[in-house]
Amino acid sequence: MADDRPRAVFAMDPAHLPALFPADLISRLSALVRIDPALCVEDFADERHAADLAKAEILITGWGSPPLDADALARMPRLRAVLHSAGTVRHVITEAAWERGLLVTSAAQANAQPVAEFTLAAVVFAAKDVFAIRDRYRTEHVYPTPEQTATAGTYRRTLGVIGASRVGRRVLDLVRPLDLEVAVSDPYLDPEQAAALGARLLELDELLATSDVVSLHAPDLPETRHLIDRRRLGLIRDGGCFINTARGAIVDERALTEELVSGRISAILDVTESEPLSADSPLYRLPNVFLTPHIAGSIGNERARLGAAVVAEVERYRAGAEPLYPVRQADIAHVA
Repeated sequence: MADDRPRAVFAMDPAHLPALFPADLISRLSALVRIDPALCVEDFADERHAADLAKAEILITGWGSPPLDADALARMPRLRAVLHSAGTVRHVITEAAWERGLLVTSAAQANAQPVAEFTLAAVVFAAKDVFAIRDRYRTEHVYPTPEQTATAGTYRRTLGVIGASRVGRRVLDLVRPLDLEVAVSDPYLDPEQAAALGARLLELDELLATSDVVSLHAPDLPETRHLIDRRRLGLIRDGGCFINTARGAIVDERALTEELVSGRISAILDVTESEPLSADSPLYRLPNVFLTPHIAGSIGNERARLGAAVVAEVERYRAGAEPLYPVRQADIAHVA
């Protein structure tokens, strides 16, 4: 009996493959497509892979994947689908790939889950002033006084979410059970859509000026570079907390550093404009900054969720069903 499974090839940094596609997912994938789990292409021009690429109908890309430019596509005449096991496809899908009319999907929705979970924890810790209380407990060895915790707590505090992106929307879902006042700012939302997400739609400046905790979830685009600039940082109310799990380039890092050095506001930062920060950055040492090295997204066993999302897309592809999370050229202008 002829084997009608389509050919598929992995194209990414092979260091990521075992975590993205552990044995159980490889088994599911192998039942759907003909794929060599030991083959992971890092360079489409490598002649050792020419025969495999020439037969490939499906390309499974990920972190470290080379771009699908015209030369690469010429080596893959049978290619029909690119299933990306990470977030943005900007560095992989070129104009030539769009012109080919390829089906493109992304695991960005799956990656949104851990970022939103991290953000939920950050929002609660920020509202309860956890880090300042922890530091006082470390040095004073006594419980805080009512005066020291007078402004701490989540009840009816205002959370401002910048960007109704995949992550932003998931954050809005996760905070629904909390007694928070929630606002959102996004140029593509209207008030009714915001209300359906459980939030009040505000212009960005008003959101910054009226929120106790501000969480950034806008896409990293040329037009959003330094969207949160010195003037807008100055709008955040005294004692407010700024959370960034999106991208560092959306914030003027120098201006943010100056605000944090002054002690006027605090921040929970998983991303920075320069990564990693220089060793002499004050952000490492400031008591009002909680800094992590870009870990909010999928790490450890969370990466298998991304692989599972790809396998689900392969199942739908084989069944002739519409993909769960397609990426369309028209969307690229305003999504990450």
